[in-house]
Parts: sequence; structure tokens; C-alpha cells
Amino acid sequence: MSAYNKTNVHPSTFILIGIPGLEAAHMWISIPFCAVYLLALVGNCSLLFIIKTDSSLHEPMYLFLCMLAVADVIVCTTAVPKLLSLFWFHDGEIRFEACLTQVFLVHSCSTMESGFFLAMAFDRCVAICNPLRHSAILTHSVIGVMGLAIVLRGMVLLSPHPFLLRWLPYCRTNIISHTYCEFMALIKIACAETRIRRAYSLIVAFLTGGVDFILIICSYGLILHTVFHLPSKDARLKTLGTCGSHICVILVSYTPAFFSFLTHRFGHHVPPHVHIFVANIYLLVPPMVNPIIYGVRTKKIRDRFLKFFSFSKPLN
Repeated sequence: MSAYNKTNVHPSTFILIGIPGLEAAHMWISIPFCAVYLLALVGNCSLLFIIKTDSSLHEPMYLFLCMLAVADVIVCTTAVPKLLSLFWFHDGEIRFEACLTQVFLVHSCSTMESGFFLAMAFDRCVAICNPLRHSAILTHSVIGVMGLAIVLRGMVLLSPHPFLLRWLPYCRTNIISHTYCEFMALIKIACAETRIRRAYSLIVAFLTGGVDFILIICSYGLILHTVFHLPSKDARLKTLGTCGSHICVILVSYTPAFFSFLTHRFGHHVPPHVHIFVANIYLLVPPMVNPIIYGVRTKKIRDRFLKFFSFSKPLN
């Protein structure tokens, strides 16, 4: 690795070093990471194919699930190929522009994922609290507008991030202690005042993931209020069962996301390898788990999977 020129405040490349302290285990860590990435690709692409080809699945929840699957594929594909190149071939070099592009795609698509979770919670809320008007409220045009609004929100609020980073001087080092380019990882190696940039990032995080999570909790508060007023226990359990997949996906996605966000900004005593490992779990595990949860817990998708594979078997 060539020595970094300290006078070069805008380096042409950065050097990703992976997970600090676990460099010797990079090859072994890459095996489950690669397996999870492949499962995420296969699972989400299968989910998209099944929902697209089965008109009975063209319902609001499944259409939002398709949008979530696309965002999941973009997020993990943005980071994982470079991560595997680093782990397998020690190729940690990434061009400055490519690094900024990675920052934008990872953060904007993660924001979109949060928005799609909120949209799915809204769908469940309308379906349970106002079932007679569900199809009238969530028409295909309304779903399209909601999806477009979520995408535009992610793009507009996160598009300043690359420019905020581009205008910073990096005179200390061009080495990033991470497996991919992340906003706070670049902020930490800048040699300038970054308080305003940190504040903007914090505000955006609250206005997207924070507000989304609060509204999701409010939606489930309304759902629980409606469910507890149902006449029978069986009806209550059946109604709550329709929300099971969504609740599982939210827990799998938000838990590592909040941990990664909070430790980057406030967890100064958390070992770097723990934070970076969790950040990678956040990028990899939810995209793999989401199609599995919906495939196992949703009868329509599960039946479509079984039907597809039964047709694939050779006839005796």
C-alpha cells in the first residue's frame, strides 16, 4: 500500500480495511457473508417473480413487499461485492466517486426500506380497522403514489450526503476502518469541523427511520385497540396472525439498524469490530430473512412456491 500524501485533501481513492482486529478471519467471515448474500438475491428475486406472475397476489401488502425486495437487493448489492473483493483478494481500494455513490445508495435505499415498512403497517391498519373500505382506500394508483413518495423522500433527503462529504478535506488519512463507505465512517477521517454535517445526518435519520418507527407503533396501537374489541378469542388470534410476518420483519430490520446508528454516534466504548460487524449484519440479514419470513408465514406465497416447485419436478 502506497503512503498517503498528507497534502492531498481530496484523495482519488480510499482504502477499506474491513473489520479492524479481525483481519486474519476475513476469509472465514466471507463464507457466511457470501452465502447470506446469495440467499438474499435468490429469495428476493423469487419473491418478485412469484408476485408478478400471480395476479391473486397483486394486493397492497404484496406490492409493498415487492418494493421492499427491490430496495433490499440494491442495498446488499451496493456493498457486498466490494466487501467480498476485499476479503478474498485484499482489494480494499475504492475510488472517491465510487465511495460517495456507495454512501448515497446504501443510506437512501435503507431510508426507502423504512418507508416501505411504514406503508405495510398502514396497509395492515386499514385492513383491520376499516376492512370494508380497504380496497377503496388502497387502490393501485394510491399504492403507486405512496411508493413514489417513499423513493423521492429517500433520494431528496439523502442526496446532500455525497456533496457534504465531497467538500470535506481528508488530510489525515485515506484509510476507512469499515467494509464499505458509510457516512459517519468518512466523517471520522475528515480534518475539518463536521458538527453541521453530523447534525444534518441526525435530523434526516430522525425524520425518516425515527418518525417511521413512531408511526408504525401508532399503527399497531390502533390495530391492537381494534383487535381487543373483537368478540371472540379465535377472531383476535386470526387477525393478529395477519400481522405476524410484518412484525418479524420490522424486528429483524430495526434492531441492528438502531444499534448501528446509536453506536456510531454515541457508543464510544463499543469495540470497532462489534459495530462494523453489526453494520454488515444490518445490510445482509434483513434482505435474506424478509422473503423467508413472508414465504413461510404467508399462505398465498407459500402455496405459490410449492406449486412452482411441483411443476418443476419431472413427471413419472
